Amino acid sequence: MKFEYVLLGLLARRPYSGYDLRKWLEVEGQFLWARAHHSQIYRKLGQMEVDGWVRHEVDAREGRPDAKVYRLTPGGREVLLEWVRSPYEPPSRFQEIDFLARFSVAAPLDKDAAIRIVGTELDHRRAQIAENRDRDRTLIYEDPAPGLDQDLDLQVHDALHALGAAAMDRWVAWLERTLRNLTEGKPVR
Repeated sequence: MKFEYVLLGLLARRPYSGYDLRKWLEVEGQFLWARAHHSQIYRKLGQMEVDGWVRHEVDAREGRPDAKVYRLTPGGREVLLEWVRSPYEPPSRFQEIDFLARFSVAAPLDKDAAIRIVGTELDHRRAQIAENRDRDRTLIYEDPAPGLDQDLDLQVHDALHALGAAAMDRWVAWLERTLRNLTEGKPVR
């Protein structure tokens, strides 16, 4: 996923200065994108302005430096909608930022696209469970390192598997509930 889609998604909600985008990403958006340095944000905003996806206005501020406030253009909205509606390919790990960012932008812009994204993610995770849940997880020890506690290793291995399975089950339950609520017009929770 490209960082510019996250920025376009935010600008679809309202105009932001680069500083305000960085603040939002550090707090509210920490699950949508790993730490974004301010230079990365300003570089992307500059490129998106050259591409015609955003435009800025100068907000004069008394006693402080003026701020560039960026706004989504019709061309930027089209680019954003193309991304939202493009085929979603689930990554091998669940709850990756591509799904989270795409869904958070798609749902308010194009509910049908959001339904397709959730459905694709749900189908993929169900297939992963079917393929992996009951696989042989036997650990084989051949000439283990001195001091390796095999009993503790097996306990940790089983505990981590149980943790992962429970997390995947919670994720699938959330996807099922979200898909049902979207298709039935109920609040997404």
